[in-house]
Amino acid sequence: MKHLVITLIITVFMTNISESQTFTLRSNDLGGQITNRQLGNAMGCKGDNISPELHWENAPKETQAFAISVYDMDAPTGSGFWHWMVYNIPASITLLKSDAGNFSGQDLPQGAANGNNDAGAPGYVGPCPPVGEVHRYIITVFALKAPIQLEKNASPALTGMVINMNTIAKASLLVYGQQ
Repeated sequence: MKHLVITLIITVFMTNISESQTFTLRSNDLGGQITNRQLGNAMGCKGDNISPELHWENAPKETQAFAISVYDMDAPTGSGFWHWMVYNIPASITLLKSDAGNFSGQDLPQGAANGNNDAGAPGYVGPCPPVGEVHRYIITVFALKAPIQLEKNASPALTGMVINMNTIAKASLLVYGQQ
């Protein structure tokens, strides 16, 4: 009887710990800074244009799909710049490998779709801040209540709106970049 009570107490304690953990986004490629690997290779930048590895944990149980965005809040556009929008990542997936955002889309999990970035193409376009400027990039994973439906040529703003309307929870990383 004593072993049963101890087992029950440990089970309740461990359940409370796992339920209290927060939805978290991490990257093995980023340590707070965009590297040359993630920088773009246009408009004066000579980076590798490779999307970072991203992984997440503790998503809400009711999650049906994920979406990810990379947004430059300091871009000199008046409205920021969307570097990557990817959506309908299956709920069973918790990792995107480095370069998953390439324009071919072949490295995304089955069912996931690269949305258009602000350069007008589907896939990841690396940051290219003006020389001497430090920009802030928000990388967010969204837990969605259902996969979303969008026209193939949907703008990043429309994609973001539909993602946000279907978000249960989100987790973000803030990283900095300069050239």
